[in-house]
Formats: sequence, C-alpha cells, structure tokens
Amino acid sequence: MAMAARISPLVIGLTIVAFGTSTPELIVSLRSSLSGQPDIALGNAVGSNIFNVLFILGLSALITPLRVSAQLIRFDVPLMICLSILVGLLALDRNIGRWDGLLLLAGLVVYTVWTIVKSRKEQTQVKAEVATEDTSKKLVPVGATMFNVLLILAGLVLLVLGSRWFVDSAIHIARQFGISELVIGLTVVSAGTSLPEVATSVLAAIRGERDIAVGNVIGSNIFNVLGVLGLSSAVSSQGVAVSEVALTLDIPVMIAVSFACLPIFFTSHRISRWEGGLFLLYGAAYIGYLIVAARDPEIGRTITVVVWGFVVPLTVVTLAVAVCRSIRAGKAVRTE
Repeated sequence: MAMAARISPLVIGLTIVAFGTSTPELIVSLRSSLSGQPDIALGNAVGSNIFNVLFILGLSALITPLRVSAQLIRFDVPLMICLSILVGLLALDRNIGRWDGLLLLAGLVVYTVWTIVKSRKEQTQVKAEVATEDTSKKLVPVGATMFNVLLILAGLVLLVLGSRWFVDSAIHIARQFGISELVIGLTVVSAGTSLPEVATSVLAAIRGERDIAVGNVIGSNIFNVLGVLGLSSAVSSQGVAVSEVALTLDIPVMIAVSFACLPIFFTSHRISRWEGGLFLLYGAAYIGYLIVAARDPEIGRTITVVVWGFVVPLTVVTLAVAVCRSIRAGKAVRTE
C-alpha cells in the first residue's frame, strides 16, 4: 500500500514496517509501566535497540552483505545516536518523567512527518519507474486495497497476541530462576518483542530488499526511543524509573552500539559479512554477560573490566582502521 502511494522502500522500512514490527515493544512497555514494572519497560526498549543492531543486522548481513543508503548515513543513523545519548541524559536523574515522555512523542511526530514529506519530494527515480510500468498496475482495485487493510489489521492483532503470550510465559520462567526484572527486560522480553524485526529484516535480506532490511532496524530503534519509551513515560504519573545498573551499564551499551553503526555504515556504504559476524559475536557476549552477572556479580565485575579494558579499545581500533582504509580508497578512486 505504501509503494502504491509512491513512498520509497527505505522510508517504508524506516516508518511503516519499523513501527509495525515495534508494536509488541510498545504494548509490553505500556503494560509494564502501568503495572508498576519500570525495569521491564525500560529494559525492553533499551534491550530491543541493542538486540536490533547486534543480532538482527548481524544476522541479515551474514545472509547477504547489506547496502546502506546515503540518507541513513547522513541523517537517520546520526539521529539514532543522538536519541540514544538523549535517553542517557534524561536518565541522569534516575527517572524518565512524564514531560520527558511527551518531548519524545513530539519528536516521533516530527520525525515521521519529515521523513514522509522528504521522501515524496525526492521521488524522481520512483516516479520514473512507475511511469514505465503498465497502466493496469497503477490502478489498484478497491477490493485489493480493503484486503490489504484487513491483512494489516489481522497481522497486528496476531502480532500483539503472540508477543504477549511469549513474553508473559518467558517472564514467568525467568522469575523461577531468580533473574531480576531488568535482566528479563533486557534479554527475554527484548528478544521476544524483537522477533517481528528478525522475521522482517531476514526475509527482506533474502529477497534482496536491503533498504527495508536496514531501514527496519534503524527505524525500529528510533521508534523504540521516541514512541515506546516516550509513551511509557507519558502515561505513568511517576514516569519510568531508571535503576543504577541501567544507568551505568545498559544505556551506555545502547549508546556504544549506536555509535558502532556509523563507522561500519561509513565503510563502502555496506555492511559486510565479517561485520555482521562481529555484531553477532558482541550480541552473544552481551547476553552471556547479563546472565552470568545476574547469577554471580563478582564474575560479572571481572568481565566488565576485561570488556572495557581490552575488547572495547580493540573494537574501536578495528573500526578506525576500516574507516581510514575506506577514506584512502575513496581518495585513490577520485585521483584516478
């Protein structure tokens, strides 16, 4: 339906697909916020952003190297980084209050309108493609439109119900093992509510729709901050409380993961298979750390020292080298 309205695949991924697949995060965080479970509400939004980049982008890139649109590099990825930093700043007082939530929701409205309007102004290529198509393809029957609307509504209902059953069951099982609500939100809940993103991006990668595969992840991360966290904070009179662990570890990890996207996206405007494998490796290490730290805090502190003292600097150096090589290669091409 969006393509019939001449909206580009990238914008479809950044808005319609991303917001649709983030519906479970929205429902779960809203329920958690209203029922007095702020750790799950916050952990779900933060954990989903980490999961989306490390696991979904990583897995999609392993299937096929992902081409990255210039618009993502110029605007959407920097916006995702800025929003991640904004969450960290809003959380400094250990609470993301109602006014903070309203500010984030206002940002969501502005972002969505700006993205769609900008897309429709820059559709020369899409319009040219549409002009070459058969006229019969332009005229979508009313019956087909209504059928698509019904499919969307049915899909969203099943999405919400399935995610709710999955998350509720997973939380019950995790609590039997004495795992904290924050860790549950960062792992089980965030992974469960991100399953639609997994299916969408992986399927898009298999079909070669790389703009949707990447745009879905970036758009979902933006929606998780502006929509999920914003609405969860706005509907609760106390806002969403931020624990010390979330403030000192998990939110910084979300910010670091967002920053990691920029140099990787910058190198040749693509995400290669080895970069996807690196994302998956870090994702597995992060989940493993959360589980180990929850069961044995002393081991968790040791792992933290190793990660910040060795793994993070090594990663920064690796990404910096990749960026420098990309810049040199670009200069060599221009010189020739």
